[in-house]
Amino acid sequence: QLQASGGGSVQAGGSLRLSCAASGFTFDDYAIGWFRQAPGKGREEVSCISVNDGSTAYADSVKGRFTISSDNAKNTVYLQLNSLKPEDTAVYYCAAFRSSCFKFRLWVFLEGVYWGQGTLVTVSS
Repeated sequence: QLQASGGGSVQAGGSLRLSCAASGFTFDDYAIGWFRQAPGKGREEVSCISVNDGSTAYADSVKGRFTISSDNAKNTVYLQLNSLKPEDTAVYYCAAFRSSCFKFRLWVFLEGVYWGQGTLVTVSS
């Protein structure tokens, strides 16, 4: 089970921290990814972290602005969102897959991926 939280409304240039709390599976065996879906658009990859080795991946659109991290003691992954832009407005979802972050953008097409409920991020100009 994955529980995402931390969304909200901010002005452009602001920051938010999203959390994804995991339970019911061996956290260290999984990679945790963040995805987002804007109104009228498909779900797109944002960032991913491989829990056992800490390796990370980012979509080009968020590199340098977003930072993913994990607290393995709490089975929680965080996504720090800085320098937010109106185009970052979306529902953000976390997902877990027993794999690495290699080509995590394909998780939306795969079976066996655990998805959490979304948390809404709204950025106003």
